[in-house]
Amino acid sequence: MISRQDMFDVLLEVDPTFQPVWDAFADKWRDQIELPLYLVLGDLARHVIGKLKDGKVGELQHIFAVIERWLADGDELVREATTIGLLEDLQNLSLHKTTSPDHLKQWLGPLAATQWIEVERYWSGKITRA
Repeated sequence: MISRQDMFDVLLEVDPTFQPVWDAFADKWRDQIELPLYLVLGDLARHVIGKLKDGKVGELQHIFAVIERWLADGDELVREATTIGLLEDLQNLSLHKTTSPDHLKQWLGPLAATQWIEVERYWSGKITRA
């Protein structure tokens, strides 16, 4: 089971380019008992969208494999943070200047694809909770 404390260790194994962002985040919040993971997941969303924008799409396969693993093997808090903190941000049109959320769908695993659709349904008003 992947816990909140472990989830970024898994990510940094496959994407060491996120390490400076993680280090700055961890340093800023080092005195907190619980890290505000939703903030760093927003940073991760911008990081992923930046890779898409820069054409570094080969790296996205590995990142999305971790996202799938978070959803499959994460505890309840990890799964919720992945859906609400990351997948929702990846769909945020204001983060996409020259890209589209739809461009990311090709890397979604089955669990992430299901959660992606649930987030879309939530924002369209078709369901009350993603």
